[in-house]
Amino acid sequence: MHGRSDTHEPVGERATGFDDQRLVVVPRPLVREALGRPVTRRMVVTDAGFFPRAEGHGRRRDKGAPETIIMLCVAGSGWIEVGGDRARVGKATAVVLPGNTGIPHAYGAALEDPWTIWWCHVRGTDVPELIGEAGISNDRPLIGLVAVDRLTAVLDEIITALERDQSPARLVATAGMAWRLLTSLAVDRRSPEQGAPLEQAMRFLEERIDGTIRVPHLAALVGVSSSQLSKLFREATGGGVLAHHVALKMARARRLLDTTTLSVAQVGQEIGMDDQFYFSRQFRRLHGLSPSAYRAERKG
Repeated sequence: MHGRSDTHEPVGERATGFDDQRLVVVPRPLVREALGRPVTRRMVVTDAGFFPRAEGHGRRRDKGAPETIIMLCVAGSGWIEVGGDRARVGKATAVVLPGNTGIPHAYGAALEDPWTIWWCHVRGTDVPELIGEAGISNDRPLIGLVAVDRLTAVLDEIITALERDQSPARLVATAGMAWRLLTSLAVDRRSPEQGAPLEQAMRFLEERIDGTIRVPHLAALVGVSSSQLSKLFREATGGGVLAHHVALKMARARRLLDTTTLSVAQVGQEIGMDDQFYFSRQFRRLHGLSPSAYRAERKG
């Protein structure tokens, strides 16, 4: 987080009781049993809910919580405080508070325009790895959401399932849903914001799969330095600008090889690699086999 917010709402302790709320709590003996079974020891949803316009909502935990807490703010606003640092939480934002840290945290709805949140608590051996993949930590608990409706649909599924029962089979089903929720958050963390330099650059590359790109030209086009653009791509994709462009070209090549009768040379031309031998070398380097061998493989 980035220091303290200027908003200092008092911490309410109203945890439930909101109009039209939904709330499911899995009995703790069932949670303990689930954490001892093969699948749910890796992921189990312990609590889930939906609090619309949750006026007065707030919690403070002086030693954190044993569960990892996931909240999606879909309307209104609120705030969180972790280790004394406070930040505002607005619409289309996820809050993820890692469990078992011992670090105090608090959160609550804003006094004016209180938040509407979907939320769940999870435990299991897979949870730390998944939140690590999303780049989440106590210093970085917020994620701007790209597809809010997709994520709230997952939480709706979780709540609906647990409202029916909390049988071992149901806990396995909701574990899979929670796994999908956390991986989706990891994708959203890595996805560039609309209009940001990285998003503009990626869109530019997607629209010019059949062309060549110079990094300094692209960097100037989106308003950053070449080194900054390269850094943004490494953080988002694990590779550089040109490597991402080549990956896009190869994805197009695979589709053409799978769905058309174009010759290998013609496929290369479609992605801006007029030299058939250069195209074949690049394809083999990425896939471990030639374009012709790839086309001949049985798929599906």
